[in-house]
Amino acid sequence: MSNSEKPFGKFVLLWSGQLISAIGSGLTSFGLGVYVFQQTGKASSIALVALLAFMPSLLLSAVAGVLADRYDRRLLMVLGDSLSALGIGFILICMIQGEVQLWQICLGVTISSVFSSLLEPAYKATVTDLLTEEQYTKASGLVQVAGSAKYLISPIIAGFLLTVSDIKLLLVIDICTFFVTVISTLAVRKGLASKKYEQAKSFIREFKDGWGAVSENRGVLVLVIMTSVMLFFIGFVETLFAPMILAFTDSSVLGTIETIAASGMLVTSVIIGIFPIKRDYVKMLSVSLFCAGIFMAAFGLHENIVLICVAGFLFFAMLPFVNTSLDFLIRTNIENSVQGRAWGLIGVISQLGFVVAYALSGVLVDFLFTPMLVDGGVFADSVGKIIGTGSGRGTGFLIIIAGVLLCVTSVILSNLKSVKNLENLRSRGDLCITE
Repeated sequence: MSNSEKPFGKFVLLWSGQLISAIGSGLTSFGLGVYVFQQTGKASSIALVALLAFMPSLLLSAVAGVLADRYDRRLLMVLGDSLSALGIGFILICMIQGEVQLWQICLGVTISSVFSSLLEPAYKATVTDLLTEEQYTKASGLVQVAGSAKYLISPIIAGFLLTVSDIKLLLVIDICTFFVTVISTLAVRKGLASKKYEQAKSFIREFKDGWGAVSENRGVLVLVIMTSVMLFFIGFVETLFAPMILAFTDSSVLGTIETIAASGMLVTSVIIGIFPIKRDYVKMLSVSLFCAGIFMAAFGLHENIVLICVAGFLFFAMLPFVNTSLDFLIRTNIENSVQGRAWGLIGVISQLGFVVAYALSGVLVDFLFTPMLVDGGVFADSVGKIIGTGSGRGTGFLIIIAGVLLCVTSVILSNLKSVKNLENLRSRGDLCITE
């Protein structure tokens, strides 16, 4: 086995653990979404749980990024995976004792999210530790396969299990997956020497170094900000996917639709893994993002299962091209020595779009768009003729609007010179990334 194959083998082992973890997390996410919607009937309740499951991890990721450059990255991954099981365990205990309250679910997912914040920057930086630059896009495709598992594999499994059992079984399975992930991470850590870090700088100074790595390159900073805008619009479909479909069908059908839609991400992730993207990253980013917006709008157009499956499949199929282009343009323009800190800050800035989308989506649906399409009036008569009326049509209309605005974002992005320069510098060899 060649020297380059050995590190990639370690990456595959690490990736396998994250794949299993993603499946377990997807079971919990799907189950809690269905449970909360069945108990409350409100999209805003699902959005609240999604927000609290996401925001703590996001806000702490910058701190976790500094820790990823200070300490053993693999050990941080172990701690993040194992301790995040505490929040899921809390929800499970509450359910065993009786009908769980919304605030208890919110508290549990918040606890899990806090500890999960240790994982992402350390994982991304470990990928850089293990691989050569030529292997980045191939690894990115595999990483996205693991990320898609929570949408591809988990929903259909969860939908089936909910027909024969209840949500407690999903939580138990999720907790068990943490053990597998920890073991695989420890196995990689055993064969990989941790980089020595001299703690000569203060924590605040290291945080500033991470910000400097992002902000000193105008193209990187602009791209990160534009990513936040993209994720704001994509966040609407992620939050409202379940409420829109549950408005006219059940959890088993929802799980099947999610699996079919997410298989688009699997297909293109595998393609990228086999045939890595080697050039025209900015063009690939813009075109795939525009197409994602079109398919996203089609997704919300009608309560038609075939249309939803096809549009969902094509929407998810575009995301690996978007993610791989973003990952390469940013990763190759930031030095490895500060990547933990940089990725932590990048996560905070870019994914603020998700936070805003989660906070607004449910409220807009429950208190604005749904009443407009259910209660009648001129708006319901005109728009309803195109997309239909009913409790789920307000959700669909908001998804359509977000999809159109995502297309507009892609056009703006394609014309930003600072972003184009990220690729131009690479092609001229003006930028040198040091190990």
